Amino acid sequence: MIATLVRAYSYAAGHAGELIQALGEHLGLVAVAVGVSLLVCIPLGVFTSRSRLGAVAVMGAINAVRVVPSLAILFLVIPSLGLSAGAAAVALTVLAMPPILINTDAALRSIPSSIREAARGMGMSAWQMLWQVEAPLALPVVIAGVRTALVEVIASATLAAFVGSGGLGIYITRGFALYDTAILLVGAVPIALLTLAAEVGMGELQRLAQPFPALNTAT
Repeated sequence: MIATLVRAYSYAAGHAGELIQALGEHLGLVAVAVGVSLLVCIPLGVFTSRSRLGAVAVMGAINAVRVVPSLAILFLVIPSLGLSAGAAAVALTVLAMPPILINTDAALRSIPSSIREAARGMGMSAWQMLWQVEAPLALPVVIAGVRTALVEVIASATLAAFVGSGGLGIYITRGFALYDTAILLVGAVPIALLTLAAEVGMGELQRLAQPFPALNTAT
């Protein structure tokens, strides 16, 4: 195993430029997928938390999409977008959307009605209540959804290699093709480290977003 790691390090050092480019492509796909999902799913989550009919329709659709494997989604969009980074970005965005939407909806629904009534009693408008009261209370749960989405997308961005869009997955596919574990590790180890960093970083952000951190620590 040590010899394999040494060979992997040597291969990475010999292909440093390619590795840096692949890392940038990987992070770019992750940023696009999670960014688009945030822009779409947070407003949509606000809507579904306030509309019973909308919640039934949207949640039904999102749960149906959730059971479709990412690789299957990728091959479904290839006829329209071809073998491109766009196809990979669409598949990853679809993967990232459910946890963000579901957590946003659940976070807003879980806010006690008494808090909303108190805010209305203070003369707050609907927008003021959303930004000043509901958003801070819902934020930790929303971040938990983003945390799940981010981890899943980082791990699944290896799919980009299947459509010629680069990313760290090129080393995994290359390693499989050449039956070379060392090359495979050049892609797998950075992906594992990125996933771990995202998990730890978002977990810390979620802790800091708690509205009453001192109380939560005490309990």
